[in-house]
Amino acid sequence: MRLRRVAALAAFALSGIVAAFATIQTGPADIPPARASLVEPLALDLAERVIPAPARYIREEHLQSGETVTGMLARLGVAAGEAQQLMRLKELRRLRPGTTVTAEIGAAGELHGMDFLASRDLLTVIRRDGDGFRATEARASFETHVVMRSGEIRSSLFAATDAAGVSDAVAMQLADVFGGDIDFHRGLRKGDRFSAIYEMQTLNGRPVRSGRVLAAEFRNQGKTYRALWYAGAGGKGGYYAADGKSLRKAFLRSPLEFSRVSSGFGMRRHPFLRSWRAHRGVDYAAPTGTRVRAAGDGVVEFVGRQGGYGNVVVLRHPGTTTTLYAHLSGFVRGLHRGARLAQGETLGYVGQTGWATGPHLHYEFRTAGQARNPLAVALPAAQPVAAREMAAFRAQAEPLIARLDLLSQGDLALLE
Repeated sequence: MRLRRVAALAAFALSGIVAAFATIQTGPADIPPARASLVEPLALDLAERVIPAPARYIREEHLQSGETVTGMLARLGVAAGEAQQLMRLKELRRLRPGTTVTAEIGAAGELHGMDFLASRDLLTVIRRDGDGFRATEARASFETHVVMRSGEIRSSLFAATDAAGVSDAVAMQLADVFGGDIDFHRGLRKGDRFSAIYEMQTLNGRPVRSGRVLAAEFRNQGKTYRALWYAGAGGKGGYYAADGKSLRKAFLRSPLEFSRVSSGFGMRRHPFLRSWRAHRGVDYAAPTGTRVRAAGDGVVEFVGRQGGYGNVVVLRHPGTTTTLYAHLSGFVRGLHRGARLAQGETLGYVGQTGWATGPHLHYEFRTAGQARNPLAVALPAAQPVAAREMAAFRAQAEPLIARLDLLSQGDLALLE
């Protein structure tokens, strides 16, 4: 009896499994019937769907070095007869190599108008006037946008900024901002990184020139430096760390904006005397005429000729510090003993006067009459943000810091 119950239960269970399998099986009846396709030809009027040629179009060209204005007008598509008329305008003679010219050209090659920046802020506009052309000049109306870019050092600062689409003007600002902490002549390493947030001026939607760096970050040899622009209540701006400490040093690390060290501080074989002597400064190789800047605020103590040093300027700074600039090709106009110079002001130009085998600047940094290595001496910082302005500084700095954080998280090429 017991065995019969077990057998019955087993049979019932087996039938349940079969039933369950039966509920998920699909058969031909579950496939929806195929729908018949109907192809219906449509009549298309192609003439109505062809985009007509524009009556006018905009073209931009750069006046290339060694190129004539007539040649550039031909590249713009201006008809030869109208190009001859344009060449009678004196305003067109202000075109310089590298200038961008924007022209509005008709389908038949007729010129409707063109414009270009004749100078930094002066816009020249040429418009059709009857059978001829009329030129007017007005101050250009620029728009300012904020641009964010980052890059990695592989060979040099300028190569990295070029690869990131950053102008040389911004690269120079980065070198100036971080020059007190980073030796851009010898201290860069492959893999160092930079981020920059700066202003870009545009004209009619076209980038024209980069402006001030608003915030920047530089990672050099594993250490990160940040700089934030802040203009205080007095109107004189500067770069500060996030805690309000000034990044500006009392002295620039280098009197040249960017160059290479051709002879360091210490013992060296004198190029003329052919004997080993102490070299009391640093030599920077640079082309003749390169601007030489005052390393710090100071008063001119000497300007003139000084033996093997050639043309020399000596500045006396607060305390016991003096700086010397030698082998100059010339001095800035009006420079005289007793003149006051602010840090970064031009005092002269790189040359080869005196005992010099090539154009370079010989720079000395002296404290109480003793020569010090300007590339190694500790440079004191300028004053921090005043305590009464810290709230305003933080309000301006916080959004810039957030953008730097965003840039440091990845390779953002451009954000506006």
